[in-house]
Amino acid sequence: MTASDRLRIERRLEDLSAFGDDAAYTVARGLDAYLDASPEGRVLRNNGRHIVIQVATVVEKLPDAYKAAHDGVDWVGISRMRNLIAHRYDRVDDRLVFTALASRIPELLNHLGLRDAQP
Repeated sequence: MTASDRLRIERRLEDLSAFGDDAAYTVARGLDAYLDASPEGRVLRNNGRHIVIQVATVVEKLPDAYKAAHDGVDWVGISRMRNLIAHRYDRVDDRLVFTALASRIPELLNHLGLRDAQP
């Protein structure tokens, strides 16, 4: 792996970390606010969906060798959720998106060593 490859991976991991911060911010608003029928709830849901798409987009750009070295990650599941949100938005279960923001993204970051594991 070249220095250029390592730098690209590092930048993508920094992006993932920032998206994890965005997910934590969204989750901190709470599930009730996230699911609320108000404009605020709609904005939170759109934000949550966008975060998932951003995470999946970065993950798609990670080299196969990097993914193979982290085989405990459900790389395919991340891509499938992105495809569901992007192409079948009318079938998205927003509770599942919230769960991804609250649990799956932090787990991904933990697994990749971008966050300390939560107790």
